[in-house]
Amino acid sequence: MSIFKKFRMGFAALAAVVALGLTAPAAQADSGRIVFRVVKAGFVVGASGGSGTLTFHGRRYPISIGGLSYGFTFGASATNFRGRVTNIRRPSDVAGVYAAAGAGAAAVKGAGAVVLTNNKGAVLTIAGEQTGLIVAADLNGLIITLQ
Repeated sequence: MSIFKKFRMGFAALAAVVALGLTAPAAQADSGRIVFRVVKAGFVVGASGGSGTLTFHGRRYPISIGGLSYGFTFGASATNFRGRVTNIRRPSDVAGVYAAAGAGAAAVKGAGAVVLTNNKGAVLTIAGEQTGLIVAADLNGLIITLQ
């Protein structure tokens, strides 16, 4: 084996070790449970708001929800969400802007599930039960703040 090939193999091994070391902090990230209620209403432009709780390391943190949507939206609904938030190190990592494109309809009762990521890397995996009368095919933005 030539010295150039040995050098390349050694460099590749070193790069792999460094890459594993760089991903180690993500392994130290933690998770929590999240529960919140969102009320949404609109005609073309929609608005949503709500509140809930993040449970992280046995402590409860109040959160506020706000958002806007634009597109085909008509009606009003309320959704109770439950789920997990992963890849967080502290409660403040949950705060941020989450975005998703969606389409759906609900009359009286419906169900939905979504996975969203914020700018800090927190991953929100939630499912909810929706009540009300709303038809939507819009672009949504959701903002979560810690109170």
